[in-house]
Amino acid sequence: MRSVIPVLTVLAAIVALWYAAAIGMNAQWERDQAGRAGEVIGWAEIVPRTLAQERPVLPAPHQVAASFWQLTYGEEVEGRRGIVKSGSLSNRSLIYHGWVTLSATALGFAIGAGFGILLAIGIVFNRAMDISVMPWAIASQTIPIVAIAPMIIVVLNSIGVSGLVPKAMIAAYLSFFPVVVGMVKGLRSPDAMQLDLLRTYNASGAQGLGKLRFPASMPYLFASLKVGVAASLVGTIVAELPLGGAGLGTRLLAGSYYGQTIQIWATLFAAAFLAAAMVGLIGLVQAVTLRRMGMMR
Repeated sequence: MRSVIPVLTVLAAIVALWYAAAIGMNAQWERDQAGRAGEVIGWAEIVPRTLAQERPVLPAPHQVAASFWQLTYGEEVEGRRGIVKSGSLSNRSLIYHGWVTLSATALGFAIGAGFGILLAIGIVFNRAMDISVMPWAIASQTIPIVAIAPMIIVVLNSIGVSGLVPKAMIAAYLSFFPVVVGMVKGLRSPDAMQLDLLRTYNASGAQGLGKLRFPASMPYLFASLKVGVAASLVGTIVAELPLGGAGLGTRLLAGSYYGQTIQIWATLFAAAFLAAAMVGLIGLVQAVTLRRMGMMR
């Protein structure tokens, strides 16, 4: 209970500041509208109007929550039988678009994490790779993903690769670097005494990797995986912007085109919840793994 109260206090403060910011940023539009009509309105009228605008500059928390529920549970659409509510798994739902984004993110994260682990092992055990590959890995992250994503998509489409794979490749591009850095640090974490003991037992490089370096790198690996999976989600959403079709990135782009700021915020929260769920899943695997290895109680 003591740990819950501070969290709720911070959450209440954030919501209060959000409401204050929404009122302040949306008030000017209400004043302009009243001025065109030759009216003078005070704060008693401005406040409720700013919290109920159809296309506010900054939507209020209750507007975002209502839109999130509507876009998740289902939207009211016009069909042959009149106005009907689409299901939560329809192509209008955030669940559907979230699943599309999650599929590409998971594939890209698996590719990026696997490549990052292999690259880290090569860097640790090969001096030439350490000198030559690591600087290029660092330099690759200086290229803006917004600039490189369309190039990757165009190149892959030109050779007949489309759909999930281009988005996964961009997600892998962003996720491999945190894994490389974390694993290199983890694989090098054993001290000199432990390494000397392995040499005393005449252990091979593979045995040293499996019995000492890799187990010692587990905390570093899981920390980097949490960063990498969040980066994968960002890469997938950026890749969905030029591709269109389905996905949270597509919903963000559609909201931007039509000025639906409330929809944009609801989609952003859906992406945040998705990222939190993936990081939480990795944290759960981390707790189970480290406990079985005797590193956690």
